[in-house]
Amino acid sequence: MELNMVDRIAADPNYRALKARRSRLGWWLTAAMMVVYYGFISLIAFDKQVLATRIGDSVITWGIPVGFGVIVFTIAVTAYYVVKANSEFDELTEQVRRAVLR
Repeated sequence: MELNMVDRIAADPNYRALKARRSRLGWWLTAAMMVVYYGFISLIAFDKQVLATRIGDSVITWGIPVGFGVIVFTIAVTAYYVVKANSEFDELTEQVRRAVLR
């Protein structure tokens, strides 16, 4: 890519907004995922009995739904990012592309 185009992209306010929003969202989602995942691992490491406790009279322990919840949370975070990227981020990318190619 030619240097002039790189400079035009970097100077575009829509590019700066895209970069800031995508970065901010990425860090928030990363932090949320780390809290959930490491919280689950910490629970396993420091208080196994909580996850080993049976739910009512069944043979299912709390570890199964909590572990399943971690997986569902991961899918939800990914889906949220994809929706955000396909709407807001793609629109900003298109605005940058149109501005630079003028």
